[in-house]
Amino acid sequence: MNPEHPITDFINLHFRHFNAAALKDAAYGYRNHLHEGGKMFVTLAGAMSTAEIGLSLAQMIREDKVHAICCTGANLEEDIFNLVAHDYYERVPNYRDLTPQDEQQLLERHMNRVTDTCIPEMEAMRRIESAVLEQWIDADQAQERYFPHEFMYKILRSGQLAPSYQIDPAHSWMLAAAEKNLPLFVPGWEDATLGNMYAGHCIGGDIKNIHTVKTGIEYMISLSEWYTREARTLRDHGSIGFFQVGGGIAGDFPICVVPMLHQDLGRTDIPLWGYFCQISDSTTSYGSYSGAVPNEKITWGKLGVKTPKYIIESDASIVAPLIFAMILGK
Repeated sequence: MNPEHPITDFINLHFRHFNAAALKDAAYGYRNHLHEGGKMFVTLAGAMSTAEIGLSLAQMIREDKVHAICCTGANLEEDIFNLVAHDYYERVPNYRDLTPQDEQQLLERHMNRVTDTCIPEMEAMRRIESAVLEQWIDADQAQERYFPHEFMYKILRSGQLAPSYQIDPAHSWMLAAAEKNLPLFVPGWEDATLGNMYAGHCIGGDIKNIHTVKTGIEYMISLSEWYTREARTLRDHGSIGFFQVGGGIAGDFPICVVPMLHQDLGRTDIPLWGYFCQISDSTTSYGSYSGAVPNEKITWGKLGVKTPKYIIESDASIVAPLIFAMILGK
């Protein structure tokens, strides 16, 4: 084994069959896609930020292995929650044994549980609410409008949170994205904690124009512009790949941009996604969009017959860091 590449060597030796082999094949497919001049679009569902995906994803962004991200509002904000309140988080390894009374006690302590991890409301959520509310009100009064991620970029770039950092900034994928001005798309942002808070401030009158924060349809328009521009730039030397971590709106929303461009705008010169991989635990036979096998996407005009396709039916919190490690040459 090469001591400089222990993870890759381990995977090459042991990951030979089933989901393990699919993981290895997908990682090499990702590397080949980049080597051929392509770009990669990554989607984040679930609670990957609370799973601290930034430990590997931030480096992927900084090394230009990721060129755009679509994520849920939860993933957008929870990376920043972790950035400023990591020391206040609590793990509950025996979460399966919690009684309803135990859960009530967590609520009374303002500890919001995500599986085995509790996010501290006051130190994380309310601290970020205070910072972003200033930005919302300033934009509202100036009659300016921004996307949810643009408000977060403003806060991170201002440095106002820096004194509160409780993890190495190198491990925050949102900081890496802000540094790169990475294109971000956050459909359904309003169902996240900060989206709920924004709605509350609109109802309470702190924000006069509900449209101060741009959302859904405008994100799709922005995505269509980005995809069209990048696809035409790459036309002769690469394509745009799609790496989907989990399912849900984070994956379903952006992959639809290609059939929209073809069928609704008549831009038939725009190529299909040039690589596809999904880490999924969804069950196909239940009629799940998130669990649909890649070939089903051919019928929707999202992927082509020759598109490299991979599906890894496993836990994204285990699989994604391993794939990222291989791509980073570890």
